[in-house]
Amino acid sequence: MPKESTYSAISKSLWLNSAMISKHLDNSLGAIHGIGLSEYMVLLNLEEAPGQTLRRIDIAEAIGRTASAVTRMLMPMEKIGLVEKVANDRDARVSLVKITAAGREIFTNASVTLDAKSKTLLKNIDSEEAKLLLDLLHSI
Repeated sequence: MPKESTYSAISKSLWLNSAMISKHLDNSLGAIHGIGLSEYMVLLNLEEAPGQTLRRIDIAEAIGRTASAVTRMLMPMEKIGLVEKVANDRDARVSLVKITAAGREIFTNASVTLDAKSKTLLKNIDSEEAKLLLDLLHSI
């Protein structure tokens, strides 16, 4: 078996830790707010977008999912009133997605839960290490 490079070890560790953190955050957000981390990330991107509106393809790119996966994710979110379809004045073929007032409320409350759960999950990292880690992750 060939010797594993440091870069391979980092990639595997990032993948494993990301999966474990996602699972914990999904469970917490789901139990308290009825959304998972992916839905939270959709709401985050809509909340930060100009006019709180984005094209589905822009959401997909922002959260690292396919457009069809985002479409499947948005259907139940629309059904429970977190997001709504908006007509595109420039191009009738392109539908836009906008966060609703209920979506903003869920997002705001879920952000508090996400922060608290994240602090618990990352309790062994002090604030300086956390800043360094964030800088390193942004450099990828």
